[in-house]
Amino acid sequence: MGQDQSAFFEAMQHEGVTPLKPKIRHQLAKAKTDADLFDLRRKSATQGSDQGLTTDPIDWLHPLDPIEWCREGVQQGVYRNLRLGKYQLDARLDLMNKTPAQAREELVSFLNESMRLGIRTVLINHGKGKHASTIGNKLKSYLCNWLPQLDYVLCFHSCMPQHGGTGAVYILLKKSESARQANLEKHSRRR
Repeated sequence: MGQDQSAFFEAMQHEGVTPLKPKIRHQLAKAKTDADLFDLRRKSATQGSDQGLTTDPIDWLHPLDPIEWCREGVQQGVYRNLRLGKYQLDARLDLMNKTPAQAREELVSFLNESMRLGIRTVLINHGKGKHASTIGNKLKSYLCNWLPQLDYVLCFHSCMPQHGGTGAVYILLKKSESARQANLEKHSRRR
């Protein structure tokens, strides 16, 4: 290995990039179809805390507390409309009674698929309970921790009572590049 390659690998490790495990590399090479390849890549991306989405113990939120977060730059009117449940819900994921590891895998897969399909507003049902240690409340606590770490999540807020209240969360995702371009063209015609 040359000096340039050695410096490159050191820089990548410093940035937190880790090489694929040999077992995964071998499985990727043996994949027969694109679907097999996709499944293996998805599994390797969601294993451990590669996405930064940890299932380590965290402080549990109070069961009746709503969760909320908004990325800097999101217009207050957009966030208010999401908070009030005014956007059409295009997709829904039910995480009730899932383990945190299962919930993390399903969440990442669901949100990636939503982004691929151009879906903007989704609802995630995590469930709720009367005590901080119930699985629904644990999942709510993990979601509150995980969602801000995902680049394509713009904001989220606990749902209105008719959509599940503090047992579910609305999520607004970034626009796809094609939707962004179409919106730009639409508004440039008005000028």
